[in-house]
Amino acid sequence: MFVQLSHTSFAMVGIFQRSLRLRTPLTQLSFHNSTSPTDILSSLVLRGRLFPICSPSVFFSFRRTLHTSNDGPKSLSDTPPPRRPFCRVTQEDLTFFRTLLPGRAITDPDLLESSNVDWLKSVKGSSEVLLRPQTTEEVSQILRYCNSRNLAVNPQGGNTGLVGGSVPVHDEIVLSTALMNNILRFDDVSGILTCQSGCILENLSLYLEERGHIMPLDLGAKGSCQIGGNVATNAGGLRLLRYGSLHGTVLGLEVVLANGQVLDCLSTLRKDNTGYDLKQLFIGSEGTLGVITAVSILCPQKPKSVNVVFLGCETFEQLLKTFQLSRSMLGEILSAFEFLDSECLNLLRTHLKLQNPISDCPFYIVIETQGSDSNHDEEKLHNFLEEAMKSSLVVDGTVATEEAKIKALWSMRERITEALTHDGFTYKYDISLPVERIYQLVTDMRQHLGERAKSVVGYGHVGDGNLHLNITSPAKNPALLAAIEPFVYEWTAKFQGSISAEHGLGLKKRNYIYYSKSSQAVALMGTIKAILDPNGILNPYKTLPDNLR
Repeated sequence: MFVQLSHTSFAMVGIFQRSLRLRTPLTQLSFHNSTSPTDILSSLVLRGRLFPICSPSVFFSFRRTLHTSNDGPKSLSDTPPPRRPFCRVTQEDLTFFRTLLPGRAITDPDLLESSNVDWLKSVKGSSEVLLRPQTTEEVSQILRYCNSRNLAVNPQGGNTGLVGGSVPVHDEIVLSTALMNNILRFDDVSGILTCQSGCILENLSLYLEERGHIMPLDLGAKGSCQIGGNVATNAGGLRLLRYGSLHGTVLGLEVVLANGQVLDCLSTLRKDNTGYDLKQLFIGSEGTLGVITAVSILCPQKPKSVNVVFLGCETFEQLLKTFQLSRSMLGEILSAFEFLDSECLNLLRTHLKLQNPISDCPFYIVIETQGSDSNHDEEKLHNFLEEAMKSSLVVDGTVATEEAKIKALWSMRERITEALTHDGFTYKYDISLPVERIYQLVTDMRQHLGERAKSVVGYGHVGDGNLHLNITSPAKNPALLAAIEPFVYEWTAKFQGSISAEHGLGLKKRNYIYYSKSSQAVALMGTIKAILDPNGILNPYKTLPDNLR
């Protein structure tokens, strides 16, 4: 249906149309009768920024036109936003920071280099100041000062993010939590750990193992990622199937807000039903609502029995049936169910010289079990493997029970990201889908791209429906990126998936949020951001789309 626009609205629409060189006159597009002219204008694709559209089909047609403008193919994730009118750091500001943080206010360009570039080396900022506080009070004073001066701040943990969320876009001050690395307390009865946000995940794991416990999450980047960054991005990892997400295991947070106020929600209670659960706002907020300075987290007991199985399947359908069988026969001891395709294994073999521990297959599975009785676990695992082989679901496999062999098998899954970096420039997509659809995206993407891509590989967490789709080319290729995006997001939205399962949105995916969230939900996010950070100084240009500032 058409809506009646006022003369003023028609004039404004004409301006928007000319600025975008849209092929279809905007006044000929249909909207719901209830849509006001203001809503229509606020929902247009404006200057490379995605705004919500009432009809998904109209939304896609708008965005396609943007990607095929007269300037050639473009991708929104490849276009850095313009600098907002924040103040620039002055000598007076540096004096304040150096007085507050003696020897920990860094301005040496060589020392700043690693903080300005993301792990993938795909995003580079131009920050001239790196601040390294050690206490919550120092973070509070930094943010209070920056908020009063309108200085933008980029919170940074281990800088292992994959969507450009952890590095500056322009000259934002980098606030590193690396020196906030103290373990505050551990209750070995309840298994609750409280620590500063800069603690490295692997160090926490080693600390807990000595005390008969483990961290509830395990990541490939555990040697450098920090728990605060893990929480800020709601990192999932390899054992979410068993222990759940950080929304469940994090019991409390201490957060410094943009104005310097310290929000103490550092509870260690598993039950607390008094009012709103405010900590949930900051889990997955990517540093846009506050700086996490301390975390309390529930840690499971260290399992006495660990087994890892590496299996091969002929088809993805067989792989899914193997997953169903594992859930029914392994039950409570199943802690991980990961998969990788043959292309991943070829990259591991080519670039890292890792050898396939079994015969070549189209698909591979890594299964981990954790329990308290080795005899019980081994019996369950034996029965499962016997049934899987008898049913012809798997064609080959190997089992590891010793630590060295377990690590070797896990490396076939954990080092895929490393292998990809040697294959060329990598376009990474972190998608969640109904489990039965996971690999169909990889197949369709290969067909869609043809020979334009060097490699198209798929791996991920079958247990929680999370696909890591990676596409490589010899060098950064804007035409290839334009072919990938928005195809990958349209495909994901078509099957009711999420465009970011665990990596977050960061800089690269901020404008694609409407593929996974309604305009009402995004608008509410903008309202929350405006309340907690009215000046927008915290991690600007990240997470929220450009129309929400």
